[in-house]
Amino acid sequence: MNTPFSYLSHLECSHCGQTYDAHQVQTFCPICQTPLLADYDWTAAAAHLKRDQFQARRKGMWRWHELLPVGDEAHIVTLGEGDTPILTLARLGDELGLQRLYLKDESLNPTGTFKARGLSAAVSRARELGVQRLTIPTAGNAGGALAAYAARAGIPAQVFMPADTPLANIEESRITGAEVTLVEGLISDAARLSVEAARQNGALDVSTFKEPYRMEGKKTMGYEIAEAFDWRLPDVIVYPAGGGMGLAAIWKAFGELRRLGWLEGDHLPRMVAVQAAGCAPVVAAFEKRAETCEFWQNAHTQASGLRVPKSFGDRLILQTLYESNGLALAVSDEEMMRAQQQLARCEGIFAAPEGAANVAALHHLIESNWLAADEQVLLLNTGTGLKYLR
Repeated sequence: MNTPFSYLSHLECSHCGQTYDAHQVQTFCPICQTPLLADYDWTAAAAHLKRDQFQARRKGMWRWHELLPVGDEAHIVTLGEGDTPILTLARLGDELGLQRLYLKDESLNPTGTFKARGLSAAVSRARELGVQRLTIPTAGNAGGALAAYAARAGIPAQVFMPADTPLANIEESRITGAEVTLVEGLISDAARLSVEAARQNGALDVSTFKEPYRMEGKKTMGYEIAEAFDWRLPDVIVYPAGGGMGLAAIWKAFGELRRLGWLEGDHLPRMVAVQAAGCAPVVAAFEKRAETCEFWQNAHTQASGLRVPKSFGDRLILQTLYESNGLALAVSDEEMMRAQQQLARCEGIFAAPEGAANVAALHHLIESNWLAADEQVLLLNTGTGLKYLR
């Protein structure tokens, strides 16, 4: 029997459970204004797919295509994203007193960040559904990734970003042909302009969590993590959460792998969301055990990817932390810079401030005895520090 290229079945509201047609252009649930999640025919997938068959395929995110949303290979828009390395951090681990410390280095993706995964999936599915124009608000890296993949797909794109976004993000968006608008304010201000642009010219707004398929690209980080650790997941995963989609996407991947019966044992990792002290809405909500976040006033941090006053997917982020018995904590910009230097000095990795925030968080987790020395801990470096050079 020939298996389909994708087992995509439908879209489902992450809050109320209402289902939607995956073969029509969708954004978010109009009933409760929350993200839609892609769902698949798991019974058929479990019957016909084997977890080891993916290793024999050509490397890259799209080797998992049966569990991704594009139904026809001809519509895939790729620049070679995915299959980033997981590195052992022996020297840093020795300094911190951690025996099994690892890092998945997403800076080696096209456009230098994990955003490439999400935008590859979103642009591919948009092209398959006949979308003629795309728009996005961004703190920087998502705009650069959209511009690159939209250029490769031949789809016009608009990018709205704060005026103080790192120059590399601005220039990579412009050189790949996107229409770039610099906004005085934060990503929340850029979002309002992106929504208006979509209304005026019929573009699809691919904001974080406001369309269903960016998460599908990002969940492949979770698949790769499980595969790399022989289908036994780490004890702890530490992730920098601005929009927070990557954190929720990895957790979604683990749930899918469990449904397929591919994980060894019942163990799931404790998920840690790291934010900047100057913009920590998830931390504030987590400490109150709230279901959603409040808008963070006067957001400020040099880590532009963490300067998100409120994520549209805040409920999913918090749900991930609660379900995993995880934690949310904030670190200062000064701690990020020290951690960035420590990681570079010990391991030769020049991480973006967002990725360095995870190393800074380790110091707090160790001091509070939240981590044990022998636990298997995985950090995600979401981007390259080269993006911040001026």
